Amino acid sequence: MTIPLLVIAGPTAVGKTSIAIELAKELNGEIVSADSRQIYKGMDIGTAKPSKDEQAAVKHHMLNVVNPDEPFSVGEYKRSAEKIIEDIWQRNRLPIIAGGTGLYIRAVIDGLWEGPNADKELRDKLKKEEDTFGKGYLYNKLKEVDTETAKKTKPNDLVRIIRSLEVYYKEGKPISHFHKIHGFEEKNYDVIIIGLTMDRKRLYKRIEERVDGMINSGLIDEVKDLLKKGYDENISSMTGVGYRQVIGYLRGDCNLEEAVRLIKRDTKRYAKRQYTWFNKDKRIEWFNIDDIDIKGLASSIKKRLKLKEK
Repeated sequence: MTIPLLVIAGPTAVGKTSIAIELAKELNGEIVSADSRQIYKGMDIGTAKPSKDEQAAVKHHMLNVVNPDEPFSVGEYKRSAEKIIEDIWQRNRLPIIAGGTGLYIRAVIDGLWEGPNADKELRDKLKKEEDTFGKGYLYNKLKEVDTETAKKTKPNDLVRIIRSLEVYYKEGKPISHFHKIHGFEEKNYDVIIIGLTMDRKRLYKRIEERVDGMINSGLIDEVKDLLKKGYDENISSMTGVGYRQVIGYLRGDCNLEEAVRLIKRDTKRYAKRQYTWFNKDKRIEWFNIDDIDIKGLASSIKKRLKLKEK
């Protein structure tokens, strides 16, 4: 028997948390966060983590999983989320994935090809080649062996470029080949994917208001505290939107007004990328957040997932 699963997706600041909480109340559900930044402990304001009241209203999972300097892969998210989803269902509650990290969502509902283990010697060799022959050397090499992946990869994304080349050299085939052929033979979940949207201008206004709220709520002190604890400004978690701009302000690269402007700009750009990702998935049923009737939507979901009344 497949497990019923509800997914709430959409761009940042559209209102996924509030809608997911209301649906969880109506559907006797628990929320599994699909946010690649909310997994970090001590990074609450800049990641717009659900408030204590929101977490008290409905049980949330996959928040505060690792310290900011600990690596956490998509595969680790998938394995953890799958265990949680099964546990929620075993307790006769509905698992609800809510978040804007499309790769996390796809890994759970469609599967994930994780590939060979990291080869430090090979990675060091590739990094040395980039240093020796100049910036862009490895990207050009990737274009030669895997044009499809190169098109989807930024020329300065050295981490992804090296991983793609690593797979090619170790497996003898490009990583795009494995992504195409991989997938569950049998679907683990009976999935409904709800996408939340709104007028783009209004979304951008909400983003601006959210960023102002983060600053007023203590984002700068949050970043200072993380730096005091010894977290390097160059680790992945600290280079996320909001954190890197505040670090630039603290370092004296810009004034606070400019840092806030950059956070707003880069958050809007992130929202655009999220729309691009989710629009490719034709399974998503899009709802304008202003038009949602929670009780009506919950009733429809119950019927489609064949859920019993509470």
